[in-house]
Amino acid sequence: MKTITPVQTWFNGNTITLSVLDCICQNDNLSTSATLKYTLWSLNDKGYTEIPGQQGILTMIGTDYISYETNQYAYDWVATQLKLTITGDYIVPTITIQP
Repeated sequence: MKTITPVQTWFNGNTITLSVLDCICQNDNLSTSATLKYTLWSLNDKGYTEIPGQQGILTMIGTDYISYETNQYAYDWVATQLKLTITGDYIVPTITIQP
C-alpha cells in the first residue's frame, strides 16, 4: 500500500478524503497483459484504512506491460492512470495494548 496526495470523493452522500492506494495483480498472462485491481482508502483518526472510497480494474498492455518488472512499477503505473501522486509507503500503525 502507498500513501498518496489526498483526493476528495463523494461516498454514500458524504465527501471523504482518500489518501492510501492499494493494488493487487488479479491476473498476469505472462505474455501480453496484466490486470490490476486498485482500491483507494480513507483513513480514520488513528491512521488505519477505514473505508474503500473507490475501486476499479486496469489492464496493462503493450510497452507498459513489457516494462513491468517490479511491484513499484505497477503502483507507479496505476497512479499515473488515475492521475494520483504517490508520496510514500503506507505503514500500518502498531497497536499498543496496555496491561
